[in-house]
Amino acid sequence: VFPHDYRGRWCKVYEKMMPIGDLNFYRQTLLSHAGLLHRIRREFEQVVPEIYHKEKRLPDGPDHDLDAAIEAITDLRSGVSPSEKIFWRHHKIERDVAVAFLLDMSGSTGEAISPSASSGASAEFTSTGERSHRRIIDVEKEAIVLMMDALEAIGDRYGVYGFSGHGRDNVEFYVIKDIGEEFSLDIAKRFGRVGPLHATRMGPAIRHTSAKLRTEPTRSKFLFLISDGRPQDRGYSQEGSEKAYALQDTRMALIRARRAWIHPCCLTEDKEGNDYLRTMMDDFSYEVLADVSLLPLRLPQLYKRLTT
Repeated sequence: VFPHDYRGRWCKVYEKMMPIGDLNFYRQTLLSHAGLLHRIRREFEQVVPEIYHKEKRLPDGPDHDLDAAIEAITDLRSGVSPSEKIFWRHHKIERDVAVAFLLDMSGSTGEAISPSASSGASAEFTSTGERSHRRIIDVEKEAIVLMMDALEAIGDRYGVYGFSGHGRDNVEFYVIKDIGEEFSLDIAKRFGRVGPLHATRMGPAIRHTSAKLRTEPTRSKFLFLISDGRPQDRGYSQEGSEKAYALQDTRMALIRARRAWIHPCCLTEDKEGNDYLRTMMDDFSYEVLADVSLLPLRLPQLYKRLTT
């Protein structure tokens, strides 16, 4: 995309609060992933939320800086006026991270995953309590539920959003948990309403998420895009110049995020992802999962590696 191809105010984004559903999905995810949940929680608790930095050569402090004290004694014996900065102290630096998770809610995420991929993992339950098939969107939601539990433990600020839409005039952006919201039962219930909708116009959704992150006062900011395929929409299709435009528009949205000191990362379950992610993600972090069921395990691992 050349500068004259990048149109300002070209798309309309409609932000909506995700309606409240029932608690079944959230509760069943925690129950069926209990072993993985415990493992993730234990690993994240090792990420000490307070980092201690040792500052040396201070005029006062709780302990003597041995090297500085020896130098001072040497200077004194040599007839040189010694430095009085012979102390050190620990400065406590708290984790200062804000992250936004952006979920693809396109129609293709309603595709059922194979029984082999879903073995040993949670399934969605109907209102009557019967087990139903497990879809890509369900695995995305499970990964986020487990991440939220870990982030609540270490205190990072986080938001969870979803996107879909149809055409540039109707990009739907759903708030599942805003960054400034405290976790509540209502937020847990919103996961019961997250489901597949329409198309996948990524660029506007990324720009809107970046705008939210830009207002955060934290030192470190991350944007995790979780999708099952390439950007696709009306006027943003798989054919000819529109196919290239879709990738370049998404790429430019990610570049602008980086210019705002936001670190983007993409996780996709599309096995053909390497074909277009090299272009779309530029030199940003991305990963193509060989098995969609690995997402609940892999997302926390990647988050921990990038933010510590």
